[in-house]
Amino acid sequence: MKQIIQNHKTGELRVAEVPAPALKSGGVLVRNYFSAISAGTERTTVNLGQKGLIGKAKARPDLVKKVMDTARKEGLRTTFEKAKARMERPKALGYSSAGVVIEVSADVDGLSPGDRVACAGQDYASHAEVVFVPENLCAKILGGVKLEYAAFTTLGAVALQGIRQAQLTLGEKVAVIGLGLIGQLTVQLAKAAGCEVLGVDLNERNVEFARESGADVVAIHRQDDVEALADKLSNGYGMDAVLITAAAKSNDPILLASDVLRDRGRVIVVGAVVMDVPREPFYEKELELKLSRSYGPGRYDRNYEEKGLDYPIGYVRWTEKRNMEEFLRLLNTGKVDVDRLITHRFPIDDAVNAYDLILGKTKEWYLGILLEYPEREVERENRVYVEVGERVYAKKDAVRIGVIGAGNFAQAVLLPDLKRNPNVVLKGVATATGINARSVAERFGFEYATSHYEEILSDRDIDAVVIATRHNLHAQAAIEALKQGRAVFVEKPLALNEAQLKQITETHRQLGISVGSQSSPPRLMVGFNRRFAPLVNQVKNALGQRISPYVVNYRVNAGFVSKAHWTQDAEEGGGRIIGEVCHFVDTIQYIVDSKPIKVFAEIMSTNSDKMTAQDNVSIMLKFEDGSVGTIVYTALGDSSFPKERIEAFGNNSVAVIDDFRKGFFFKKGQKTKFKGNGKGHREELEAFVAALQNGSKMPISFEEMVLATLVTYKVLESVATGSPALINLHGL
Repeated sequence: MKQIIQNHKTGELRVAEVPAPALKSGGVLVRNYFSAISAGTERTTVNLGQKGLIGKAKARPDLVKKVMDTARKEGLRTTFEKAKARMERPKALGYSSAGVVIEVSADVDGLSPGDRVACAGQDYASHAEVVFVPENLCAKILGGVKLEYAAFTTLGAVALQGIRQAQLTLGEKVAVIGLGLIGQLTVQLAKAAGCEVLGVDLNERNVEFARESGADVVAIHRQDDVEALADKLSNGYGMDAVLITAAAKSNDPILLASDVLRDRGRVIVVGAVVMDVPREPFYEKELELKLSRSYGPGRYDRNYEEKGLDYPIGYVRWTEKRNMEEFLRLLNTGKVDVDRLITHRFPIDDAVNAYDLILGKTKEWYLGILLEYPEREVERENRVYVEVGERVYAKKDAVRIGVIGAGNFAQAVLLPDLKRNPNVVLKGVATATGINARSVAERFGFEYATSHYEEILSDRDIDAVVIATRHNLHAQAAIEALKQGRAVFVEKPLALNEAQLKQITETHRQLGISVGSQSSPPRLMVGFNRRFAPLVNQVKNALGQRISPYVVNYRVNAGFVSKAHWTQDAEEGGGRIIGEVCHFVDTIQYIVDSKPIKVFAEIMSTNSDKMTAQDNVSIMLKFEDGSVGTIVYTALGDSSFPKERIEAFGNNSVAVIDDFRKGFFFKKGQKTKFKGNGKGHREELEAFVAALQNGSKMPISFEEMVLATLVTYKVLESVATGSPALINLHGL
């Protein structure tokens, strides 16, 4: 299918053939007929993408700081790959469209194939022939509203949310500053609410258009006496409310609003303006300043937008979806007219010309811009083959790999190492979005891209599957791949809970593999990379053959992660103990070379809404041979402080690893220094590929992978009960 995308690194805009999105739970697939360009928002996005590196850095100094912190902790190579992955990730454009439902997830009620719908959401209601949209961002079109008009529903909801924030009442005097598309819609909505409206803009054409749309008084800012016109409209009292729908690089709209408002008037900021608020006029008039967040309550809430959890109408009357539905009702009753706002139409094939218009490359006045999609059966090919030049492989027996999931981590860490490995052929890559799949395929040299991971599993030319999806899909994808006879490398965690872990062990039994087997065929490996780090193996060798139990301390300055991040979601990410601590458990069990048998853990107590208590945990492990290990994992530290430190005591010696960049070994009064860089990602992949080529057993035993995973569940059990939890494989 066709989709308009932007290369964030070069700024290039193009219409590309990408795989059609897959249907996921909680939403529907929609065939777009029209999508509306949001000139202000999309112009800002495209302009940022077209800036050079220095320009991007100036625009986002917060990201520059993150890059510098990463470089200090993880080294230049890793930092470069992470930054490169973000820069080269393509950007989907558009967030307001309309079309017809073609497929519905089984857990969605109220929508059926054939329904006409308006769609919303960045990365959902994109400028593409087919889109996947969660149910709360999809509103059914009732009555005779044309699809081309319904394509403006999201933009209408943005304007409507500004009206709601202003709390307008019948007869109030309202000024709308900024008469672009959102401003024109705001004028119409304010009139529909029974208000008298003053429209203000710098552009004479916009001003005249607002007059024709019903504004009672209009003014050209910096030419007309706006304050005098406001006084006349309001009988000398001043305006009751001002809605700022302009985009400005100064606080000029804020100043103008303070001039025209009455005492205790209301300023509602809808557009992107500089929020430099002058104290004197706001203090003297005791003005109220509010911001309008996008298109209503639910915006930026993953539970609402992605999981479909609605807010009770008795507590939240107007949500994103209900605002969309109300705008569609206003269209149907004729209270709002978008037909006259449509100044330009472009077929999707000519979409780049539409962006030339909003970027000012085409000197032509515009308001509403529609992209139109062809009246034909949409090609929904699951695979899109890409041209990346001649592929040359150094080894005839190279392992043919398919990849499922290619987010920031995979693109920054796993895929560069796989691409550089002469023993690897990259066949296909599957990601949740077609544009990301195609971009990854082009960048790393895959033969094809797909948004349906089943394509990878069914490809008989693939020897092994690398799974780097979000955590909730790890176990399911690994089991399916194993049943298809593929070797599997799955990023940690192996599973999110004991039920999933049991399914994996049962699958292994069905395939003739048992827990604890020392001769497991090369089928499954988990990405416990730290045991492959050069420094870990140097200090382990220095410790020598173990003559007594060890004591190992592992401190992790993990860094803060917001509660809203997907890794903190119990169903999708499992939390950081399951998602990350398994790494450190495996590293300790590798160093002591013994099985964990008992764990006791305590988490921090906090009443903070921002902190996650489980992100701050102290864990004590007991091993079968008598060794003990402690893990202190915290999100409270400063990011400039080193992330990880390992101390191993045993055999009358001490081994220390600082952030996987330097190591020390102390024995008989002598200090030996070790150098190393990297946490073992390259080495683990090389070991995995070599095992497949040689037909040898996996570099990590199945038992060790299961134990390291099981320990994290027992950590949570210990936290819940306040008692130690025993670790055994009984029942798995």
